[in-house]
Amino acid sequence: MTSKSLTPSANRRTELLAGVSTFLATMYIIVVNPAILSQAGLPFNGVLTATILLSFFCSLMMGLYAKNPIVVAPGMGLNAFFTFTAVKGMGLSPGVALGAVFWAGILFLVLSVLNVRAAIVQAIPKPIRYAVSAGIGLFITLIGFENARFIVASPATLVSMAPLHDPIMITFMLGLLLTAILVVRQVPGGIIIGIVLTTLAAIPIGRWWGDASAVNMGLKTLVNFQGVLAAPDFSLIGTLDLVNSFKWSLWPVIFAFAFTDLFDSLSTFVGVAEAGGLHDEAGEPRNLKQSLMTDAVATTLAGLLGTSPGTAYIESAVGIAQGGRTGLTAIVAGSLFLPFLFLSPLLSVIPAIATAPALVLVGAFMMQPVTKIRWEQLDDAIPAFLALVLIPFSYSITHGIIWGFLAWTVIKLAVGKPDEVPAGLWVVDGFCLLSLVNG
Repeated sequence: MTSKSLTPSANRRTELLAGVSTFLATMYIIVVNPAILSQAGLPFNGVLTATILLSFFCSLMMGLYAKNPIVVAPGMGLNAFFTFTAVKGMGLSPGVALGAVFWAGILFLVLSVLNVRAAIVQAIPKPIRYAVSAGIGLFITLIGFENARFIVASPATLVSMAPLHDPIMITFMLGLLLTAILVVRQVPGGIIIGIVLTTLAAIPIGRWWGDASAVNMGLKTLVNFQGVLAAPDFSLIGTLDLVNSFKWSLWPVIFAFAFTDLFDSLSTFVGVAEAGGLHDEAGEPRNLKQSLMTDAVATTLAGLLGTSPGTAYIESAVGIAQGGRTGLTAIVAGSLFLPFLFLSPLLSVIPAIATAPALVLVGAFMMQPVTKIRWEQLDDAIPAFLALVLIPFSYSITHGIIWGFLAWTVIKLAVGKPDEVPAGLWVVDGFCLLSLVNG
């Protein structure tokens, strides 16, 4: 039965159920985003509040303005870039990094208003785009393994696996397998269920090995339970540093935020359009300009609220598979974030090993684009491979992107294919070289 044969009330019921399904598929970000950004020195509860406000307002905008069934929330990969590249890698203060997010949103807005997205997309070779997406997935997976103490530093081999008898490792492995089974079986909210069950499994560790050991291992036990309800923490709103983040030396960071967000958004809009048949007369994703404008607003607002850039979520395809076709799906999903504003004490109990399985699995979800790379075509494959592996190996999304772009240009010129180096890529290469010189 097609949606055209449904009564208006049946249509609304379908959209409501699709909105609930989309929320269950994306609500893990409520916990995972604060868990990542708190490692950059931002307060967990403050990031949680910012995450929820951003997800609510921008999903609402996506539903009302762009009229698409797509949730907007702080992006995975973008939060990793914020924490591990901008703050920990480059030594930026959290305020300056938030300022860079804001200016990236302004840049994104300008590009969207001027409707130059086609030129930008054409400037970046598709194999590099596919490789960057997968490379960010590997980076997120590495962070998940590190947070779980599954992968640890080793003087002899650089990194190694933790001993099997480590209670954190055992709990993480159980949580990862359980969460993977829930996801594979397509259980609604499988990731968040896995987070909850892993948290429950972690509680006895402090009892069995002693509270001091639990603290040393980074665990939170029942001792840390401080209640269920509390007022939202608005302390991060307006803490961005607009002046120091606008320096010339930080423009590579701003561009990295803006372009990563843009490519992520475009990939999501194309993917969900294919999944739900949401195309316009020209065959492009429906209301693409309005959707990109919403995404740009999400990035700008993220800097003001105190979180990493917002972006459209590919998990929105879950709701689309349930029949969601209109903006009502996004409105319902976004509204379901709001009650969690008052649950920060309960959510802050969740330890790093409980969110680590979600990070590992998100990495798996992001690997799919590598199947589109022509690996037998070496002048395509080698630059893409460099971008793919250097993101996790260098612990820097920026360096992976830079070397992927530069390798593409040099190799294509060397093999006599200058026509495969878009004019816009020369401009991007210039910014890449400036970034390397300044770095």
